[in-house]
Amino acid sequence: MEKEYVMQVAQTAQQQLIATTQANVLMSWGIKEFAATVYSGMPALRIKVNGRLHAGYVIVALNGSDYYEVYLLKGMDAKCVSEEVCCDELGEVIDRAIEKGSDEKEYEEFCHRQFTRLLGGKSV
Repeated sequence: MEKEYVMQVAQTAQQQLIATTQANVLMSWGIKEFAATVYSGMPALRIKVNGRLHAGYVIVALNGSDYYEVYLLKGMDAKCVSEEVCCDELGEVIDRAIEKGSDEKEYEEFCHRQFTRLLGGKSV
Protein backbone atom coordinates (compact mmCIF):
# COMPACT_ATOMS: atom_id res chain seq x y z
CA MET A 1 0.00 0.00 0.00
CA GLU A 2 1.38 3.38 -0.97
CA LYS A 3 2.56 5.57 1.88
CA GLU A 4 0.95 8.70 0.40
CA TYR A 5 -2.45 6.99 0.26
CA VAL A 6 -2.18 5.83 3.88
CA MET A 7 -1.21 9.35 4.95
CA GLN A 8 -4.12 10.86 2.98
CA VAL A 9 -6.68 8.47 4.50
CA ALA A 10 -5.37 9.07 8.04
CA GLN A 11 -5.39 12.84 7.56
CA THR A 12 -8.93 12.77 6.16
CA ALA A 13 -10.18 10.60 9.04
CA GLN A 14 -8.55 12.96 11.56
CA GLN A 15 -10.07 16.04 9.92
CA GLN A 16 -13.52 14.44 9.78
CA LEU A 17 -13.30 13.37 13.41
CA ILE A 18 -12.26 16.84 14.59
CA ALA A 19 -14.87 18.61 12.41
CA THR A 20 -17.79 16.48 13.61
CA THR A 21 -16.95 16.02 17.30
CA GLN A 22 -17.31 18.65 20.03
CA ALA A 23 -14.00 19.87 21.43
CA ASN A 24 -14.91 18.95 25.03
CA VAL A 25 -15.64 15.38 23.91
CA LEU A 26 -12.29 15.11 22.12
CA MET A 27 -10.53 16.53 25.17
CA SER A 28 -12.17 13.94 27.45
CA TRP A 29 -10.38 11.19 25.52
CA GLY A 30 -6.94 12.27 26.72
CA ILE A 31 -5.52 12.13 23.18
CA LYS A 32 -1.74 11.81 23.14
CA GLU A 33 -1.06 11.33 19.42
CA PHE A 34 -2.45 10.78 15.96
CA ALA A 35 -0.53 8.59 13.49
CA ALA A 36 -1.05 7.08 10.06
CA THR A 37 -0.79 3.29 9.91
CA VAL A 38 -1.97 0.18 8.11
CA TYR A 39 -4.22 -2.13 10.11
CA SER A 40 -5.36 -5.52 8.77
CA GLY A 41 -4.46 -4.41 5.26
CA MET A 42 -6.47 -1.17 5.50
CA PRO A 43 -5.17 2.42 5.61
CA ALA A 44 -5.90 3.79 9.07
CA LEU A 45 -5.60 6.52 11.66
CA ARG A 46 -4.20 5.41 15.02
CA ILE A 47 -5.11 7.50 18.06
CA LYS A 48 -3.50 7.04 21.46
CA VAL A 49 -6.15 7.74 24.11
CA ASN A 50 -6.59 7.69 27.87
CA GLY A 51 -10.35 7.48 28.28
CA ARG A 52 -12.46 6.48 31.25
CA LEU A 53 -13.35 3.07 29.77
CA HIS A 54 -10.36 2.47 27.50
CA ALA A 55 -6.73 3.52 27.62
CA GLY A 56 -4.62 2.45 24.68
CA TYR A 57 -5.12 2.87 20.96
CA VAL A 58 -8.14 3.48 18.76
CA ILE A 59 -7.80 2.45 15.13
CA VAL A 60 -10.01 4.10 12.51
CA ALA A 61 -9.51 2.06 9.32
CA LEU A 62 -11.06 2.69 5.90
CA ASN A 63 -12.46 -0.56 4.52
CA GLY A 64 -13.21 -1.50 0.90
CA SER A 65 -16.85 -0.44 1.27
CA ASP A 66 -15.89 3.19 2.07
CA TYR A 67 -16.90 2.81 5.70
CA TYR A 68 -14.65 3.17 8.68
CA GLU A 69 -13.98 0.26 10.98
CA VAL A 70 -13.20 1.20 14.58
CA TYR A 71 -11.00 -0.99 16.78
CA LEU A 72 -9.75 -0.69 20.36
CA LEU A 73 -6.21 -1.96 20.98
CA LYS A 74 -4.68 -2.54 24.38
CA GLY A 75 -1.46 -4.49 24.46
CA MET A 76 -2.01 -7.55 22.27
CA ASP A 77 -5.81 -7.44 22.62
CA ALA A 78 -7.95 -6.03 19.80
CA LYS A 79 -11.69 -5.45 19.86
CA CYS A 80 -13.80 -4.40 16.88
CA VAL A 81 -16.27 -1.71 17.96
CA SER A 82 -18.00 -1.31 14.59
CA GLU A 83 -17.36 -2.27 10.96
CA GLU A 84 -19.67 0.27 9.28
CA VAL A 85 -19.11 3.78 10.57
CA CYS A 86 -19.82 6.87 8.48
CA CYS A 87 -17.55 9.88 8.92
CA ASP A 88 -20.19 11.86 10.82
CA GLU A 89 -20.63 9.00 13.31
CA LEU A 90 -16.95 8.56 14.21
CA GLY A 91 -16.92 10.77 17.30
CA GLU A 92 -20.07 9.24 18.74
CA VAL A 93 -18.90 5.65 18.16
CA ILE A 94 -15.45 6.29 19.65
CA ASP A 95 -16.82 8.28 22.61
CA ARG A 96 -19.26 5.53 23.54
CA ALA A 97 -16.45 2.95 23.38
CA ILE A 98 -13.74 4.77 25.32
CA GLU A 99 -15.40 7.37 27.53
CA LYS A 100 -19.18 7.48 27.78
CA GLY A 101 -20.32 3.87 27.63
CA SER A 102 -23.89 2.87 26.83
CA ASP A 103 -25.53 3.95 30.12
CA GLU A 104 -26.32 7.65 29.64
CA LYS A 105 -27.54 8.15 33.21
CA GLU A 106 -24.44 6.54 34.73
CA TYR A 107 -22.19 8.76 32.63
CA GLU A 108 -24.10 11.91 33.61
CA GLU A 109 -23.74 10.95 37.28
CA PHE A 110 -20.02 10.34 36.79
CA CYS A 111 -19.59 13.75 35.14
CA HIS A 112 -21.56 15.44 37.91
CA ARG A 113 -19.36 13.81 40.60
CA GLN A 114 -16.20 14.89 38.76
CA PHE A 115 -17.51 18.44 38.36
CA THR A 116 -18.44 18.61 42.07
CA ARG A 117 -14.97 17.39 43.06
CA LEU A 118 -13.30 19.96 40.84
CA LEU A 119 -15.41 22.79 42.23
CA GLY A 120 -14.69 21.58 45.75
CA GLY A 121 -10.95 21.71 45.13
CA LYS A 122 -10.50 17.96 45.57
CA SER A 123 -8.28 16.02 43.25
CA VAL A 124 -10.12 13.82 40.79
